[in-house]
Amino acid sequence: MKIKALTALSIIALNLFGLNYNSVAQSAATKPSEVVITPYKTTMLADGKDEAQIKVVVINKSGKDVPDAGQLIKFTITGDAMISKLSDHQKYNEIGLPNHVITQGHLHNGILWVTLRSGHQKGVVKFEAKADSLYPGSTEIRMIQPSAAHKVTTVGYTPKKVEGKILGADISFLPELEAKGVKFSDKGVQKDAIEILKDHGFNYIRLRIFNNPARDSGYSPQKGFCDLEHTKQMAKRVKAAGLKLLLDFHYSDYWADPQQQYKPAAWRGQDFNALKHSVYAYTVDVLQQLKSQGTLPDMVQVGNEINHGMIWPEGEINNLDSLAELLYMGVQGVKAVDPSTPVMLHIALGGQNLESRYFLDQMLDRNVPFDVIGLSYYPKWHGTLDDLKANMIDLSTRYNRQVMVAEYTQLKTEVNDIAFSIPNNKALGTFIWEPLSTWEQIFDKDGKSNAYIDLYDGIAKKYITK
Repeated sequence: MKIKALTALSIIALNLFGLNYNSVAQSAATKPSEVVITPYKTTMLADGKDEAQIKVVVINKSGKDVPDAGQLIKFTITGDAMISKLSDHQKYNEIGLPNHVITQGHLHNGILWVTLRSGHQKGVVKFEAKADSLYPGSTEIRMIQPSAAHKVTTVGYTPKKVEGKILGADISFLPELEAKGVKFSDKGVQKDAIEILKDHGFNYIRLRIFNNPARDSGYSPQKGFCDLEHTKQMAKRVKAAGLKLLLDFHYSDYWADPQQQYKPAAWRGQDFNALKHSVYAYTVDVLQQLKSQGTLPDMVQVGNEINHGMIWPEGEINNLDSLAELLYMGVQGVKAVDPSTPVMLHIALGGQNLESRYFLDQMLDRNVPFDVIGLSYYPKWHGTLDDLKANMIDLSTRYNRQVMVAEYTQLKTEVNDIAFSIPNNKALGTFIWEPLSTWEQIFDKDGKSNAYIDLYDGIAKKYITK
């Protein structure tokens, strides 16, 4: 029985049996509802030896872990990989026998660690964890067979330092919301959403751009939101408000992330040299048009969440040399318009240190120039706060570059405290993802600011307006 569907008579009946409606509702809210898996690698070597740790927990409808859960978890693996061990990372080893096919295991005190071992075939492995009556959890892992690295250039590069700290927001949805008639207000006063963010300490706006989103299979069929013209209009508003701008090239007509990096339709069928030229020419054209109207971005992302590559299939992670060349052409396009513009490489690996290091090592081995390391951090997929902190500290030290959280939404205070506190002046800041309308948004659906927005006054006072 769903608590929300209880009638008044049902509530009376519960009381007759000595049960309180509120306690029953609370019990339902804290019951396990979903299996969540956090992979600590989503790229593995297809050498028959590489291993990845996957954390399995269950959460309730409030998104909280259920620490006393003991469900039987059943695993399905599609692709060339196998489970080699189950444990709680301390003493529990349920099976772990050589050559034994492991297909299930119990949570112990609400947690189960799975060790996944690679096979010898490259490709995509799909890993799913199910439990009776719960929503399943799943992930995709790329199995790769890299070859020797070939440098994209022999010219040395010294990373540029970005001055100041960033308290930013990606609000690319704003024109769409306004087109639907949403009006934004703060404490009862209607204002431009950009101005409201500025009032609460935000000093940077991030905008995504798609090549041709108006295509039927694009991000915004017929309407073309997040194309160059919409981006130019938004850039004018951002600069007029006195804020800085990060431009996020997806190099796609549609969303680009670790599970999808679709090549723009206009570039399909091109040979690799023509494809590289298209990346360069498109980057230059976009930035030159923004520069001509006085709104040159203050920083540029060459690709979005690119730890599995971009512009597939040529730039897929299995083709590291080709990926490096495509990234290099994007960077060169940025520098051709303004050599001083910092470039970010953005990977979706907030707490995954081993994979972060692997990706960055591969790009640096190929001499790809970049200035800033950007991470996405969503706890459901990217680990704990301690994982995030340890990863950011290690990357900033290991690669002598500034690091930042380029996307997050939950744990707002905690994430900012970490992102602004990386030692040796390597902490750059954060960009909250789509706070006007998505997940833990700081405006309600009717455009009114809520209590979340007030958190940023304190964050800004602590880290931005000292």
